[in-house]
Amino acid sequence: MAGEQLASIGGRRLRITNLDKVLYPETGTTKGEVIDYYTRVGPTMIPHVIGRPVTRKRWPDGVGTAQHPGQSFFAKDLEPGAPSWVHRLPIPHSGGPKDYPLVGDVPTLVYLAQVASLELHVPQWRFTASGERGDADRLVLDLDPGPGTGLAECAEVARWAREILGHMGLDPFPVTSGSKGIQLYSALPPGQTSEQASALAHELARAIEADHPDLVVSSMKKSVRDGRVLIDWSQNNGAKTTIAPYSLRGRAHPNVAAPRTWDELDDADLRQLSFEEVLARIDDIGDPLSALGFHAGGRESDDGPLAAYISKRTAGKTPEPVPSDPAAATVDPSDLPRFVIQEHHATALHWDFRLEHDGVLVSWAVPRGVPPTPRRNSLAIMTEDHPMDYASFEGTIPAGEYGGGSVTIWDDGRFELEKWRDDEVIATLEGRPGGPLGRVRLALIRTKGAGEKSQWLLHRMKTDAAGRPQPDGEVVEASPQADGRTPAAEDEPSADGPAEDARPEPVPDLPESAPEMPVDELLAQAPPLAWPPAPADLRPMLSTTATPEWAETAARSWTGAAWAEAKWDGIRAVGVWDGESLRLWARSGNESTAKYPEISGAALALGSEPVILDGELVALDERGRPSFPLLQTRMNLARAGDVAREAKRTPVTYYLFDVLAAAGRDVTRLPLTARRSILEHVARGLPETFVVPPVFDDVREALETSRRFDLEGVVVKDPASTYRRGIRSDSWLKVKLTRTQEVVIAGIRPGQGSRASTFASLLLGIPGPDGLQYAGRVGTGFSESTLRMLQDRLEPLRTDGTTLVGVPRADARDALWVRPELVGEVEFAEFTPGGILRHSRWRGLRPDKSPSEVVRES
Repeated sequence: MAGEQLASIGGRRLRITNLDKVLYPETGTTKGEVIDYYTRVGPTMIPHVIGRPVTRKRWPDGVGTAQHPGQSFFAKDLEPGAPSWVHRLPIPHSGGPKDYPLVGDVPTLVYLAQVASLELHVPQWRFTASGERGDADRLVLDLDPGPGTGLAECAEVARWAREILGHMGLDPFPVTSGSKGIQLYSALPPGQTSEQASALAHELARAIEADHPDLVVSSMKKSVRDGRVLIDWSQNNGAKTTIAPYSLRGRAHPNVAAPRTWDELDDADLRQLSFEEVLARIDDIGDPLSALGFHAGGRESDDGPLAAYISKRTAGKTPEPVPSDPAAATVDPSDLPRFVIQEHHATALHWDFRLEHDGVLVSWAVPRGVPPTPRRNSLAIMTEDHPMDYASFEGTIPAGEYGGGSVTIWDDGRFELEKWRDDEVIATLEGRPGGPLGRVRLALIRTKGAGEKSQWLLHRMKTDAAGRPQPDGEVVEASPQADGRTPAAEDEPSADGPAEDARPEPVPDLPESAPEMPVDELLAQAPPLAWPPAPADLRPMLSTTATPEWAETAARSWTGAAWAEAKWDGIRAVGVWDGESLRLWARSGNESTAKYPEISGAALALGSEPVILDGELVALDERGRPSFPLLQTRMNLARAGDVAREAKRTPVTYYLFDVLAAAGRDVTRLPLTARRSILEHVARGLPETFVVPPVFDDVREALETSRRFDLEGVVVKDPASTYRRGIRSDSWLKVKLTRTQEVVIAGIRPGQGSRASTFASLLLGIPGPDGLQYAGRVGTGFSESTLRMLQDRLEPLRTDGTTLVGVPRADARDALWVRPELVGEVEFAEFTPGGILRHSRWRGLRPDKSPSEVVRES
C-alpha cells in the first residue's frame, strides 16, 4: 500500500498516496487509518461542518511524539492542486481573497485527509445561498482547564452553564474536545450576528465567573488560570474557528472532538475518546449532537428535497422555520407519521394540507379545505415540500414576503398510510381530541401535471379501511381575519401576495387585580422624592426562589388575600420619567434607553412630575407568548440603524408590576396594595406597548394558568410588603414551573468511579398500550444516601429479563434488569416525540403509587 492508488470514492476519482505512513508514532496510526476514519465518520460529521469555511491544521510528516512533536501549519487557502470538484468559497483578507474548502461530501473529507489535514476547524456561521457570510447559528463555550484542573472540573462548569442556557431556551450539547477540555454548543435563533453571539457568550462567562470565582475565569490572561477553568467565549467571533465535532486532534494520541451525552459528563471516569471508540459509539448510539446538525436540504445541490422551500424564504425576514436553523426537528421512525392542516389567510384564504413523508412535509394548498362528505371533492394544488418543523408553525408572515398572511393550525395529529404513489395517496388521519377533523380516511388523486403546482383531488372516502361507513364531517369554516371579515374560500390559493394585517394572539386574559384605592390620599402620605435619583435608588427589589408549597404556605401566613403575578420571561428594567422623557435602566445599573425606542420614545402621558416604574421588557412570539430567545436579538444591539430595524421585526412590551415614585413622591414605603393602585392610576392612557398585568388571589390558580399558557412561572408577593431597593426579600417568592412525571423503575445501569458500588442511572418506563414503554434514564438528583437506599431496594428485585418495550440497544447493552414494582417521580423539561423524558432529574420514590396507576402526564 506504500505507492499511489487511484480510488473511486462517492463517484469521485482521487489519487491517494503513502497509506502506510505513520502519522501518530505513539500509537502507530497510519495515514490509511486516518482516511478510513474520515470515510466512515463522514456522514455523521458533515451535518456539523456543511456550509462552513474549513481552516485546516496539517501535519505532512505526522504529529511526532510528546518529546519531539511534528511540524504543523494552518492552511486556509485551498491548494492549487486540489481537485476541481472540491467546493470552495472566497473570504476577503488583507492580502486578497482566500478560497476556503467547504465539506459537503465524503470525497472532500478524504481529500483533506490525503494531504494530512488532521484537524478541521470551522466558525459558528455558514455561508448564505449567495456565498456571503451568514449570521451566527451556533453559540460555543470552550471550557479550557488551567493547571491543577481537568475534565471533572470542566464537567462541573458545564453543568452550571447548562442550567443558565436551558433557562434561556438555548439547551447546550457537550463535546469533549479531544485535547484537554469540553465545548458546549447551543443553537441560536435566526438573525444573530457574530458580534451579538460573542457578546452573549462573554456575558454568560462573566455571570458564571461571578457565581463561582474559585473555579471559573473568563479572562484570557494565563496568570489567573491556575486551578481554574477558562470559559473561552471569544470563539464566537466571526473571524475565529473551533475544532469541528468529530475532527481528529493532532496530539500524541489520535483522539477526537467527540459529542457526548450529559449522563456521560456525570461519570467520575470521564476522559477523551479515541477515533476507534468514536466509530464504535456511532454504531451503538448514533450522534448525540444530531439535533444541532444541519443537512443541506437543497443548499448544496439543486435537487435537495427542500431546495424550493429555502429558495423562497430568508431566515430573519419570516417567522417560518428555515432549515438553516441548526436546531432542526428530528423524526422518530417508531411513531406514526404526522400531518398538519393549517388555515392560511394570504391573498385568498386556503388550507395547507401537509403529510410527513421521507423526512419532509409533502404539501398541498386546498382552497375549500377538507371535504365534509364523500359527495364533494376539493381541489388540491401541490406546493413545495416543507421542513418537519413547519408542523407546529403558527404566526404571521409579513406582507411582501412569500406566503404573506396569518397561519394557524386548523388540526393536526398522526396518520396511518395505506398507499403512497406518485399519483395517489390514501391515508387515515386522526386529529386532536375534540378537533374539527376527527378520524377520517382521505385520498389524494393527481389529475393534472407533475410535481409542484400539479393538481389533485382531495376525496373523503365513503368507508374506512375496514369497510365501515364514514360519518360526514363538519363543514370547514374560516376563522375571522384581523378586520373581522371571513374571506371567500372559492378563490385559487395564492402564496405570494400581500397579506391582511394580522396581530399575534395576545396572552389570554387573567383574573382581575386588587381593587382600587384612593390615589390622592396615598400620594399625600408619601415623602417627596429625592431628585435626581442616585444609582442605588434605581436598584430593583429582588425575589427569592421558592417551591410551590413554600409559596402557598407563605401566602396563607401573610395579612390579606394572596397575591400572585405571572413571571414574564424577559429582562428587568426600571423606567425613570423626568417629566419629559423616559430613560430605562437595567438591573446591572447600565442604561438601556437607546435599545428600546418603542418604549423610551413613545408619547407618554405621565405628567410633569417624576415617575419611576419597575417592570419587565418582553418580546412575544407568534403565539403572543414571552420568548427570551427573541429578546436576545435586541439585547446586544448598539448602532441606531440596527436597533431601528430590529425594533420593527421584534418589538418589545414593557410589563409594569410596580412603581417606586409618582407625582414626585417616593412611594416605596407604602404597602404593595397601595403601590398597585398608584401604578394602575399612573398607567392609564399609556400606549399599548405598556401593560399592567392582572394579579391572582389564588397561588395554585396562578401556577395552573401560567403552566397552561407556557409562562415562566409566578411571583408570589406579600400584599403588605414595602419596596426594598436592591434587596432580595422573602416577601417576594418566585416559583418557576417544573414538570413532573411518575415512572416505573425497570432497570439500572452499573456505576463507575465514585458510583461503582451503586448505579449510574435508572431505566424508566411508563405503562402504554403495548406494555411498559421505555421513557429514558435518570442519573442526576441523587444524594449519596439516596443512591444507597435505592440500591438496597432494587437489589432483591433483580431479574434476568425485562418487559420494558423500546429500549435502545445502547441502554440495554449493560443494563441490570429489575422487576417493575417500584414507582418514582422525576422532574423534566419535556417529552421527545418518541416519548423520552428530556433533562430528567430524580425527585423521589412514590410508595403511595403502584405501577398500574402510573400514566403519562400531558
